[in-house]
Amino acid sequence: MRTDQARTIAELPDFFNAAEDLLAHNLAEQPDKVAIIDIHGTCTYRELADRVARMASVFQTLGVRRDQRVLVCLTDTRDFPTVFLGAIRAGVVPVALNTLLTEDDYSWILHNSGAVAVFVSEELADKWRDVAASEPHVRFVSSEGNSWLNLETLLRGAEPAIEPAKTHRDDVAFWLYTSGSTGRPKGAMHIHASMRLTANLYGLGTAGYRKDDVVLSIAKQFFAYGLGNALTFPYAAGATVVLYNGRATPEPISKLVRDHKVSVLGGVPTFLAGWLAHPSCPSHEEAPALRMATSAGEALPAHIARAFRERFNADVLDGLGSTEMLHIFVSQRPGEVRFGCTGRVVDGYKVRLINDLGDEASPGEIGNLQICGPTTAIGYWRNREKSIVSFQGEWTVSGDKYVMDEEGWLTYAGRADDMLKVGGIYVSPIEVEEALASHPDVLEAAVIGAEDADALVKPHAYVVVHNGVVPDDALADRLKAHVKDHLAPFKYPRWITFVDELPKTATGKIQRFQLRND
Repeated sequence: MRTDQARTIAELPDFFNAAEDLLAHNLAEQPDKVAIIDIHGTCTYRELADRVARMASVFQTLGVRRDQRVLVCLTDTRDFPTVFLGAIRAGVVPVALNTLLTEDDYSWILHNSGAVAVFVSEELADKWRDVAASEPHVRFVSSEGNSWLNLETLLRGAEPAIEPAKTHRDDVAFWLYTSGSTGRPKGAMHIHASMRLTANLYGLGTAGYRKDDVVLSIAKQFFAYGLGNALTFPYAAGATVVLYNGRATPEPISKLVRDHKVSVLGGVPTFLAGWLAHPSCPSHEEAPALRMATSAGEALPAHIARAFRERFNADVLDGLGSTEMLHIFVSQRPGEVRFGCTGRVVDGYKVRLINDLGDEASPGEIGNLQICGPTTAIGYWRNREKSIVSFQGEWTVSGDKYVMDEEGWLTYAGRADDMLKVGGIYVSPIEVEEALASHPDVLEAAVIGAEDADALVKPHAYVVVHNGVVPDDALADRLKAHVKDHLAPFKYPRWITFVDELPKTATGKIQRFQLRND
């Protein structure tokens, strides 16, 4: 069976190298096709494959042995796939790092992972200087070489490794650290098979990436979602990916969409909301190639999905994924979009909802989501306790609450620790936020529980309004009435606090726990 048809781990060859799998077919079939567009210009599949093969040799030059870990703290340029796939090709384990972390975070991860080398974009070097000075046994390589060894110099001086390491499909290929919103981040370990299987089951099989696509991802490659959007799926499809190494704000993204005729946009709800409201956002006539967007990181509000369709005559495919599962396992499909729903389970995965009694939830009942699928991480590095909690046999605990209808459509109800009980009845903060966000004056909202004068929990909303809207008591009253018109009256927010912005993770997820702690 060809690897692009495999749907289970057993259908892949025993000896399987994920980097070779993603690049070899492009090198054979379309070596001069542009693989990457970035700040350096264009990079063909031939050039990318050469860089990856040279990188595999660089590890030997640096004295990095098979199965040792290396940290990858690189912005979104061709350097990221060069180092990340080069390591995998060599049988070395790359650990992709969030480029927005602090020096303390990086120091902790370096010690936790036991990494022997660190690759850093020059603009991030200041965060690493003190760490590097205190760790003389660790090799540091910079994209520009001003601080440490120069990546390009190393590549030019290396001979391409002819053969990839003879890795097994079940060998650990790479790690991704979770965001660590509570406590230290956890290193989720993924095997070689998982990149191909996420491509087959979601990227090609569900979303439908094509060879003629030009792909742009808002999420960076160090995120599980961005890794699929901007590396795994375009390479598996033989498409072209546009990499942007800056902060994803509306104006530069609008320019990239126009200039490069982007056809697939990997979005997140926060970005899509701000982009559609921004004057730089192109019209359908200005971006006719844009045929689809995907969304993950948090539930996509229905009004954003409708606005996207109205503007571009194209759909946003909402989806649910996780670092532990590597990519999306519940999704909408092209031509099968239901506004306000996350979607249905992706072929190749199974889900179940467990209620508070430990039984499977009935249709329409809120339950805790668990997932079973072939791309599950094998565990967290050096964290047996949390591995046992998250990975329960074949089932992985998501920490999300969902409702499933009789047709298998899943609707997000919130994180398990975000749920409210009002009058003894569960209230999802998501549905209250959705109702608020459907008001024309509201840009976005977050809802948490707060106690009233009787020490009973009621919804408290934090609201960001559109530019030019006056956030006053009169607007608060109108918003409360608006929610009552759309939901059961007991769900309306008793208090509304207007804020300039909401606390979020780097992936755009609202951090409700921060609002609870204020």
